[in-house]
Amino acid sequence: MGLFDFLGTKRIENRFAVALDIGTEFAKCLIFKVEDDKGLVVGSGRQRQRLSDMQGGAVTDIGGVVKNCKKALERAAEMAKIMPTQVIMGIAGELVKGNTTTIKYTRPNPKQGITLEELKDIISRIQRRSFDRARQILAWETGHAEIDVKLVNAAVVDVKIDGYKVTNPLGFQGRELQVGVFNAFAPIVHLGALQTIAAELGLDLLSIVADPYALARSVGPKESAEFSAIFIDIGGGTTDIAIVSSGGVEGTKMFALGGRSFTKRIAQVFGCTFEEAEEMKIKYSKKELPEEDAQFIKNALKTDCQVWLSGVELTLEEFSSLDLLPSRILLCGGGTMLPDIEEVLSKAEWNKNLPFSRRPSVHFIKPTDVENIADQTGELKNPWDITPMSLANLAIDLVGEEAVMDNVLNRIVSSLRE
Repeated sequence: MGLFDFLGTKRIENRFAVALDIGTEFAKCLIFKVEDDKGLVVGSGRQRQRLSDMQGGAVTDIGGVVKNCKKALERAAEMAKIMPTQVIMGIAGELVKGNTTTIKYTRPNPKQGITLEELKDIISRIQRRSFDRARQILAWETGHAEIDVKLVNAAVVDVKIDGYKVTNPLGFQGRELQVGVFNAFAPIVHLGALQTIAAELGLDLLSIVADPYALARSVGPKESAEFSAIFIDIGGGTTDIAIVSSGGVEGTKMFALGGRSFTKRIAQVFGCTFEEAEEMKIKYSKKELPEEDAQFIKNALKTDCQVWLSGVELTLEEFSSLDLLPSRILLCGGGTMLPDIEEVLSKAEWNKNLPFSRRPSVHFIKPTDVENIADQTGELKNPWDITPMSLANLAIDLVGEEAVMDNVLNRIVSSLRE
């Protein structure tokens, strides 16, 4: 495999497509139509995964996951009265690494317009530097020096000329050109599993995107250079974190602790099955349990919540390039329904090593907060709907012509692959 031998993004052919979010707890899919730069959701479906199908956001039984995805897809297709042939998929898990690499380039002739060759040169350097960093991190975390890493998705997130933000720098004059490119890398075993699942479902794979990146690009004012936030998506097996600073995605990180850990604790203290504990957890979250049982669960989960918070703190410490962390935390994912999560974040005595200017405020992302996506089914009302909606939002740009910077990036990545 070459350094940049990754799945190139395709275009949506007939304006209908599937957004497929394969989570540890549920396989979730949306069928949507792109119309006037908006995504109209016309079908939705989800299917619970078996405990043996997924671990920590990664597929462990391809056959089992395919069956679950088929059921979710059938429900969505029945609602939409159409079965699209193309799919955009999300990827998560501890070993999916996303970061933004920025290079500043001082131009020898500032009065000359910026050329395509200049852009190609600077982005080529960014891509090679990003790959080396991702491979080093994964080698250190897994203990395998020769781990086979592939580029999942790449996107230009920031372009400035002499400090002035632009969307297409070609032709501009200026001395200092600054370009930031977000890259997400994953081990080939994880990426290959998703490609196999798409093939088994009979779907043409449009693109694979890191889940937290899709989330960070789909919520909040895209054009605002002032928007900053910490996104936390708590799923069944992982917690995904993305940071947006001054309008640009700084990076994405994940750790393997999610809703299943809390369910296992409830099963342990009550001496019941995982399924019974899951039902109890849901009732606890909805305040439907007797007060005595609710207080017992709250006490049982106290240590687990502190362990989870420590995972968040350790993950935020890895964003060492930021002088200040955003003071707004935005939550989504099925795991956020547990009331203890909001409480532990709101009351946290944040690690002294974390550069918060003030105690961060905690907010929940609502489905209506996802940009450019309109729900025509009336079904999308829950925190677990946010990620598949975010994937659909990213796919809107796959209809029509590519943006100039995306086109340049894709051409460069293609040339590096050869």
